[in-house]
Amino acid sequence: MRCRLVHTFGLIVLGMLAFASRPADAQTVAPGPYYANPSWDQTLACATLATCPRFIVLSNMSSNAVLDRETGLVWEKSPSTSTFTWLNAQLQCNSLTTGDRKGWRLPTLQELASLVDPTQFNPSLPAGHPFSNVQFSHYWTATTFASNTSFAWDVFLPSGLVTESLKTAPDNPVWCVRGGQGVDPQ
Repeated sequence: MRCRLVHTFGLIVLGMLAFASRPADAQTVAPGPYYANPSWDQTLACATLATCPRFIVLSNMSSNAVLDRETGLVWEKSPSTSTFTWLNAQLQCNSLTTGDRKGWRLPTLQELASLVDPTQFNPSLPAGHPFSNVQFSHYWTATTFASNTSFAWDVFLPSGLVTESLKTAPDNPVWCVRGGQGVDPQ
């Protein structure tokens, strides 16, 4: 009886080992192109924009969104030209369905500022960018001004200047983003 019990236990252990060693069913990945993982501590080292573009217009989002290969963020290709209060700017992004996708949000100060190229002016976006409808204006960020929470940080895109605006002022447009970490806008 004891031998039979040891034999049965041995078969159970072998069966468990055989099951555990089977490879899991791999998910099929659609064919390329594939891009390097973005990293906030580096810039793309490209010889030319044609051979190594920073921005990729996403055809699978009806060409209405742009992947920033440097940060991994996805931006609206054509941000809204309307102006909003800070609260309504958040609502605008949260309800957006650009490219038939939800999940848009107001960018943090650092995310929006990552689009700024200090060598460019009006707008202060990198050369060769694919964006349109960028306004001569301050754009809202999700980041509250810590020393006075009635204000939020914004980015003046003609020059890249970072300033703050009263959250209740209906003066700033929004440029919504997907991906990244975001922040709790307080």
